[in-house]
Amino acid sequence: MQKHQKRLVFTLFSTMLLSFCVCASAFAQYVWLDEKGVKQFSDTPPPSSVPNNRILKSPNKPGKENALPDSAAATQDADQAKPATTASKNEDFLKRRAEQAEKDQKAAEEQRVASEKSKNCERVQSYQRTLDSGVRIATTDANGERAIMTDEQRAQESAGNKRLLAGCQ
Repeated sequence: MQKHQKRLVFTLFSTMLLSFCVCASAFAQYVWLDEKGVKQFSDTPPPSSVPNNRILKSPNKPGKENALPDSAAATQDADQAKPATTASKNEDFLKRRAEQAEKDQKAAEEQRVASEKSKNCERVQSYQRTLDSGVRIATTDANGERAIMTDEQRAQESAGNKRLLAGCQ
């Protein structure tokens, strides 16, 4: 071979080698699953919010592009990627709405119970004031006849009332 041909072959070989090196960096792609479970392709690294188990391919970690993630990651991906269809979005919406209705109903019940307790406490306090005032109190017995409360009965009523008042505070 002549000197000119050798130089041409060397130049051609070095140019090809250089182009392969440059092209190799162009093939440096990242593949990951976003929060909806859709594959994303990019030549830049994924955002830092993407966990490592969702990165399917990176230049430092070759070969997992078509491989399925392990079962634990697949389950997690399925949970996070669930709202992909209209039916699943509707199902999630109905579930959230039912949970909110249940919370509202529970809060209304708690408010009703608190209101009743407050009213009962007011009644017990009023009755205690009446017992403490010394005014004669008439009661009705089992036969429907009126009877005046004795001092012993008043003391028993007052003791029972004070136990109820202790629960009000």
